[in-house]
Amino acid sequence: MENTIYPCLWFDGNAKEAADFYCSVFNDSVITDENPIVVTFESAGQRFMCLNGGPQFTFNPSISFFVVCETEVEVDNAWKSLLEGGSVLMPFDKYEWSTKYGWLQDRFGVNWQLSFGKLEDVGQKFTPVLMFTGDQNGKAEQAFQFYTSVFDNSSVKGVLRYNKGENEVDGAVKHAQFSLGKHVFMAMDSSFPHHFSFSEAISFVVECEMQKEIDYYWDKLSAVPEAEKCGWLKDQYGVSWQIVPNILGKLMSDPSKSERVLKAFLQMKKFEIDKLINA
Repeated sequence: MENTIYPCLWFDGNAKEAADFYCSVFNDSVITDENPIVVTFESAGQRFMCLNGGPQFTFNPSISFFVVCETEVEVDNAWKSLLEGGSVLMPFDKYEWSTKYGWLQDRFGVNWQLSFGKLEDVGQKFTPVLMFTGDQNGKAEQAFQFYTSVFDNSSVKGVLRYNKGENEVDGAVKHAQFSLGKHVFMAMDSSFPHHFSFSEAISFVVECEMQKEIDYYWDKLSAVPEAEKCGWLKDQYGVSWQIVPNILGKLMSDPSKSERVLKAFLQMKKFEIDKLINA
């Protein structure tokens, strides 16, 4: 089974504003669905969900998005637009891996790594980057080996390690690229004293067609029972996932059923497709 996976960004009432902004920054972007709770947009064929979840969670650099820009004009314009009201984490400059690269946090708090390069080198325009810090530092390799064992048709594409003299743990993951089905992810370890870690501010939605798929991912990924709610779970590394039936959007858009469906799934931890359909 190969499932669609896409990021969900948690906002405090300004999901539509953020989605409109990102669609204005990146070419080939469009809002695909919206309601007071969720706004979905696609950019370069990749889906993002923006959720009006409330003030509980805020973004941090533990999960960022690596963006491949194939022209200098594109990377320059994206950097300028995203930096407005934001802050720089790594200066926009020339590095060994790119003639133009920079890491910033935009005005909403979302982190972006912009790089001038070729799309074929990664295979997609936007790639989530998981940074393993604090108690999770040193576990990047264990994590991506675990994730690739859970999802079908997955593999590790490459691993670059820290060497002596780089002010990091020798042999830890400097950069890794792996795929979960058709979706590419990146990972890295960082032993610096960061004051952040993975949170529900960015989660990954896994769409499932059948109940046995939901059961499978739930059993494999969920490691924090108290985090289980409304299809959400947290894995052993602190990364949040949403395991959802792909029919949920259709049910929620049906005016004759949406209220009952909402009431039903608010009472669930793991989604049960039959109970949603029969609500």
